[in-house]
Amino acid sequence: MKFDVSRQRIEAASAIVAGGVNSAFRSGIRPHPLVFAEADGAILTDVDGNRLVDYFLGMGPMLLGHRPAPVVDAVRAQLDRSILVAGQTDLEYAAARLLTELVPSAELVRFSVSGSEAVQAALRVARAATGRSTVLKFEGHYHGWFDNVMWSVSPTLEEAGPAEAPVPVASSLGQQPAVDLAVLPWNDADLVRQRLARGDVAAVIMEPVMFNNAGILPLPGYLEAVREACDASGTLLIFDEVITGFRIGPGGAQQEFGVTPDLTVLGKALANGFPVAAVVGKRSYMDLVADRVVHGGTYNTQSVAMAATLATLTEIASGRPYETIGPVGTALMEGLRKEFADAGVEVRIVGYPAVFQVRFGTVRPRDYREALQADRAAYVDFAADLLHHGVRVLPRGTWFVSTSHGDHVDATLSAVHDVLKGSR
Repeated sequence: MKFDVSRQRIEAASAIVAGGVNSAFRSGIRPHPLVFAEADGAILTDVDGNRLVDYFLGMGPMLLGHRPAPVVDAVRAQLDRSILVAGQTDLEYAAARLLTELVPSAELVRFSVSGSEAVQAALRVARAATGRSTVLKFEGHYHGWFDNVMWSVSPTLEEAGPAEAPVPVASSLGQQPAVDLAVLPWNDADLVRQRLARGDVAAVIMEPVMFNNAGILPLPGYLEAVREACDASGTLLIFDEVITGFRIGPGGAQQEFGVTPDLTVLGKALANGFPVAAVVGKRSYMDLVADRVVHGGTYNTQSVAMAATLATLTEIASGRPYETIGPVGTALMEGLRKEFADAGVEVRIVGYPAVFQVRFGTVRPRDYREALQADRAAYVDFAADLLHHGVRVLPRGTWFVSTSHGDHVDATLSAVHDVLKGSR
């Protein structure tokens, strides 16, 4: 496949759009960022006319695939009623009620526009509830692009410092200093206990399954141990389930592992492509948002986005998406394992039918530092070659699967087979 028209569009657009893209995470992808004309089901069509099986899925949101009928129909109907009212609609109340029924920690709900914003709301609540200011995060975990949390997302080992006392590493030029921030390796409960024993941490925030960066599951008992350490020290536990929410299952990772955080951040699959996120949590903490903790936004609960949210959550609550994705994602993972094994390529495939990670190498990492032993450069090459065979996957190794992928597993595995044979 050729992507010349996309390249020309990006080059021309760079004269008016910085870098030709509107998110840093869309740049640096080989052969270059693509420009798309259409999306339907599991297929993207770019401006060169290439049809690509899509495992980016908008970087996670499209659980029901591109343009699913229930969401599209709800949005079209809402456009005849209202777009933005600077007030409330029944849509947001119905969507919130579904969240409280699906997510174990969701006693009260506040909607936002992006996961990055919802993280900030959760941290503000935690500081207000505890009277403390320090936040503990983990190496390799991503919680949005704001200055106070975009630290140690992908540091080198040389930058990161000793494992028992990591050095916070900035992810961008222009970030403010890492004030009131502590960083630790993930999956080490003893280090968490030691740090929380100081009594100055307002919140521990984590991805309950590490999918942004490496595809690492929590060690048995780890989440429970962190929950206990937070309780013992008066610290709030925040799960960032922007990726795991609704992909691991209707109740996310907290339902899967039976550990309930104090606050949860949701996004991505929450509205199947519309810009909606939420912070949900225990009533005793979320009540602060109704009092003196300020949370706002002009576009919060925009009517059309709420119509999409309600339609998406209704599908999720029905269980139908998981009945569809379960066998499809499982077949895809098993097929990939066979193709790599037949080609003599060592890989680890970790995750769930709707979201999993493909990692080159034999290591079974417990944390970000161990994950750096994987052959990331080889995987980036593989992803770039796979694109030329009509399959689009993230170069960081995360695969997202939708309800629309059932008819495309064989074509995907055939493309993987051809790439591993060295054809192009």
